[in-house]
Amino acid sequence: MKVTIVGAGAVGASCAEYIAIKDFAAEVVLLDIKEGVAEGKAMDLMQTASLNSFDTKIVGTTSDYSRTAGSDVAVITSGIPRKPGMTREELIGINAGIVREVASNLLKHSPGVTLIVVSNPMDTMTYLVHKTTGLPKNRIIGMGGALDSARFKYRLAEALGAPISDVDGMVIGGHSDTGMVPLTRHATRNSVKVSEFLSADRLTQVAEDTKVGGATLTKLLGTSAWYAPGAAVSALVQAIACDQKKLFPCSAFLDGEYGLKDICIGVPVLLGKDGIEKIVSIELDAAEKAKMKESAEGVRKVNDLLQL
Repeated sequence: MKVTIVGAGAVGASCAEYIAIKDFAAEVVLLDIKEGVAEGKAMDLMQTASLNSFDTKIVGTTSDYSRTAGSDVAVITSGIPRKPGMTREELIGINAGIVREVASNLLKHSPGVTLIVVSNPMDTMTYLVHKTTGLPKNRIIGMGGALDSARFKYRLAEALGAPISDVDGMVIGGHSDTGMVPLTRHATRNSVKVSEFLSADRLTQVAEDTKVGGATLTKLLGTSAWYAPGAAVSALVQAIACDQKKLFPCSAFLDGEYGLKDICIGVPVLLGKDGIEKIVSIELDAAEKAKMKESAEGVRKVNDLLQL
């Protein structure tokens, strides 16, 4: 299994680290446009191999896509990060050009690759890759829902005063501060609905805290987060590489599912060796359907800004 990560910034390097530590990939290639950065981070990570007991080979390269040839999975993290006060949508002009070029270069050398899109605005960048590469829809995956759900579970565990291993929950919809749909009605603590433990007001607060999870970290850090995004990506890559058939909410291209067409947005999917192997339908109540529709409208407005 060969994995390429384009963009050796904080998120890309964290992806490489978590993938290597899990030790399921033979090789991870880090690629960046800034001279020496990918090579330096790859070397630094390889010097942890004996300490962290992994055998994955990590190599770095500056803009040489020939080094990515034969990749089974490629992760696109490249683009400018979100600054304090900047919405994901404001990133679209610059990042669309970057993502388009990166996807094209990856496919030249790895036509059978499955692509995982991290670059923001993530749903729109995933849609862009669908519209410009010609890849089948199962091989293009947007990462956001897996990260948003991890943040949701963190907030649920915090509110419950419970270990996070007790908690399960999912966020669907767009990967934006206004587009996320945390499914509080479906969330559980060891199979018991969390509504048995938390008031409606407290659950509403959990949902709101989840939706601004990225913005909260950006304000604290002065840039986008990287540990949880890197971990989310590594979980998706592992599910594909190891054919785990795991269920994650991911941005997928919909053709009638959830009443939506011609859009990439977060829905639950099964991930295995063929990428998105199934889009899973779950029952939504009227309020959840309305929020999902509103989220889709927001994603479409951003998609309309693409120069396709």
